[in-house]
Amino acid sequence: MAKLKTHSGSKKRFKITGSGKVKRRHGYKNHILTKKTSKRKRKLRKGALVSKADAANIKQLLPYV
Repeated sequence: MAKLKTHSGSKKRFKITGSGKVKRRHGYKNHILTKKTSKRKRKLRKGALVSKADAANIKQLLPYV
C-alpha cells in the first residue's frame, strides 16, 4: 500500500503529545492586540488541547507524527 501524505497545514498547527492527545495554540493572538487586555493576551499564550471529537479527524491528517 502506498504511503499516506501528511497534511501540511495540520503539521504546522498541531502536535501529538506522548499520551496521544492533540495540542493546539489559541487563536486571536495575531493582530489588533492593542485593544485586548494584558490578562486576555497572557491567557492566549498557553497551548490547549483539542476536543476529543476533533482529535480523531486531526490524527488522520497526521498519520506518521
